[in-house]
Amino acid sequence: MWKVLKFLQKNLIWSIPLFMILGLVVGSQFPVIFLKSWIVPLTFLMVYPMMVSMNMKQLLNKGGNKVQITALIINFLVTPFIGYAIGKLVFPDQPLIALGLLLACLLPTSGMTISWTGFAKGNVPAAVKMTIIGLIVGSLITPLYLKFLMGTVVSISMVEIFTQIVFIVFLPLVAGYLTQIFLKKSFGVEKFESNYKPKFPLISTIGVLGIVFVSMALKASSILANPVVLLYYFIPLIVLYAINFFISTMVGKLLFNRGDGIALVYGTVMRNLSIALAIAMGVFGEKGSEIALVIALAYIIQVQAAAWYVKFTDRIFGGNIALED
Repeated sequence: MWKVLKFLQKNLIWSIPLFMILGLVVGSQFPVIFLKSWIVPLTFLMVYPMMVSMNMKQLLNKGGNKVQITALIINFLVTPFIGYAIGKLVFPDQPLIALGLLLACLLPTSGMTISWTGFAKGNVPAAVKMTIIGLIVGSLITPLYLKFLMGTVVSISMVEIFTQIVFIVFLPLVAGYLTQIFLKKSFGVEKFESNYKPKFPLISTIGVLGIVFVSMALKASSILANPVVLLYYFIPLIVLYAINFFISTMVGKLLFNRGDGIALVYGTVMRNLSIALAIAMGVFGEKGSEIALVIALAYIIQVQAAAWYVKFTDRIFGGNIALED
């Protein structure tokens, strides 16, 4: 089973489209209303394992304040408004799709932020710290941004969103941290790091693919009635990621050394699409499947773009590896 999950995680570029297609097939052939009951357990399965493998002690590390502050500025004062502007321009009569685009922009970084930074030989400790800070800050301000920017066109309950975020982010964060402590005390730090920690992100993959499958199954009839709509959603997402990569790369090259510049790019362009999916499906009910469709498509672009960026990192930042204290 672990080999299968590892294969699916390493090949999200193919496994996500595969589960999207499976969801379309099942949703078009069978009654799928019962799948709504899967949303909560799949959400937990998606988020909790990520928290177990997160090293919260990285928050206490000194140094690197400049790159962390820059990441916060890009993540919360630049990217959300780019996503909002694209949504308003391209989807003026489809507020749920525009909301999905904005939601994807409000939750920066993911576990893959750390992995891609490592692949590109960037500053991994800075990326870890960026991931934790981005997760916490993004979770706290997302309800405010959604209400302020989209509250006039979509019915948004801040209390409900905050409640969902507590269940989706903070409870799994606490449970994951306690699980980490228990496993370290029971089996030792070395065994936790080598045997247990690598397995939890693989478990999270089940939740991600499951949510993608459910969201597509619930929207199957409307998508198959107008399949061109997928291309219509793809193009704005590609534009969004292209703009984000350009801005973060320019700032990284101008202000930071190679290691911090790479960490900044992956810490500001990669979005926590898993939590965005969980909020979409948990807060907006059946409408959430339409929002989730945009976020599921963003997965495909994000993984592709991150992989290609690694290939061009040396050309962009140069080959010398230097990390700031």
